Amino acid sequence: MKNVGKLTEGAILLAAFTAILLLTIYIPIIGTILNFVLPLPFMMFAAKNNLRNIIAFSVAGAFLSFIAGSFMGLGFMFIYGLIGSVIGYLLQKNISRSMILVSSSVMFVIGLVIMYVVSAAIFNFDIIHELTRVLQESNKMTQDLLQSMGQTEQIEQLNKQNAAMIKMLKTLAPSLLIIASIVSVFVIQWICFPIIKRFGINVQPWGHFRNLSLPKSLLWYYLIALAINILGHPAEGTYLYTVIINAIYILELFMVIQGLACIFYIFYQRSVAKGLGVGVAILAFMIPAVHYIIMIVGITDLGFDFRKRFEKKE
Repeated sequence: MKNVGKLTEGAILLAAFTAILLLTIYIPIIGTILNFVLPLPFMMFAAKNNLRNIIAFSVAGAFLSFIAGSFMGLGFMFIYGLIGSVIGYLLQKNISRSMILVSSSVMFVIGLVIMYVVSAAIFNFDIIHELTRVLQESNKMTQDLLQSMGQTEQIEQLNKQNAAMIKMLKTLAPSLLIIASIVSVFVIQWICFPIIKRFGINVQPWGHFRNLSLPKSLLWYYLIALAINILGHPAEGTYLYTVIINAIYILELFMVIQGLACIFYIFYQRSVAKGLGVGVAILAFMIPAVHYIIMIVGITDLGFDFRKRFEKKE
């Protein structure tokens, strides 16, 4: 009876996954939201079953995905099914939310890289090339509009800006991929976890953002990458240049997150309204000057435990 119950549960979850997948593929407007729910059936199954059953469930999901959406459906299943299975299995083992976020983000990056390689090699579809083409076409339309308005002097500046944007896109593609993966997994958890909790699956709480403290080793990695960039002057376009620029970009983002956590901690200790902290966080990603100030706070906090100076003394 127990096996029959598991088979029934698996069949219902696979049917739900197939229905969501069909909507995601064939109704793109709804699909942009529903793709964050695709891992849900895999989460629910993996949180209650052993690895053998999870693998069997995934194989069945891959078969149905191919029937429902051909190679596109198989691609969705490969990424979101993998993420859902990883998250569900880690929930079963009572792993912390932060470790689930890190582990599933790594799996998401691996899945996206594999999909990129496969689509470029087999289907001759390069997402970076397509984005570059779209930017060039948009630039051409803007040039035609400026020319028709008689503002030909701005065309040269527009071309320079477009060339710089394309260059930045190609250089920072790895960083953008990592950030997109982390954000996507965070949104998936934010949407799916409240749902699976209603089905009796235990989910550990996040904890307070103000208590977040990243590994101090990240500061050393940042300083090393910065030193190589300043002292070594790697040539643009080389592999070393791409690695160093992406490392600095990602690590600076981590420093900003650490800085925001420190700011939130200070505001909490000084009983400052939460709204002010939210406002600072928004400004940190909108105004460069605020961004760099928060980054310096994060570096100081990692290196010298800056927030300890603001602890309330008993």
